[in-house]
Amino acid sequence: MDDFKARFDEKVKLPEGYYVTWSGEFENQERAMARLAIIVPVSIAVIFLLLFDAFKSFRSSLLIIANIPFSIIGGILALYLTGTYLSVSAAIGFIALFGQSVLNGVVMVTLFNHLRQHGKSPEEAVAEGALLRLRTVLMTALLASFGLLPMALSHGIGAETQKPLAIVVIGGSSRPPCSSYM
Repeated sequence: MDDFKARFDEKVKLPEGYYVTWSGEFENQERAMARLAIIVPVSIAVIFLLLFDAFKSFRSSLLIIANIPFSIIGGILALYLTGTYLSVSAAIGFIALFGQSVLNGVVMVTLFNHLRQHGKSPEEAVAEGALLRLRTVLMTALLASFGLLPMALSHGIGAETQKPLAIVVIGGSSRPPCSSYM
């Protein structure tokens, strides 16, 4: 938008006493994105603290949080492939995706830790845990993907807000869960 504003200022000369105010949908989106730029990192930090409190382990908490960048990559790739712009709706989709990624991470790491406590090596715990929880993680991803597919394919009224959210969640949940154990 800054590029557009600069071109506008360059090409349009307003008479003395006149000015242009940029508002409406664009202004609302700028304001919402500014809020999200603060809320998202704070939310991730709070989630990390809650995970640390639950697991009493920096490594386990970090492993779970490490799922978030992988889901972000999937969401961004889905937006790119569909030609959809990042919007407030898409940003909300990323937040929902963070929750799904953390949930899948908790499911996996809980089982890894359980197997480790029962004498398995880290490699054995990851291999066995990944096989035991594969169905659970796949069901979570498929539920989100199939449940939001009608929204992602919609073209009717409201599609401009529903579609980006659905595309992000479907794209981000179709990536494999992080299965490395630190």
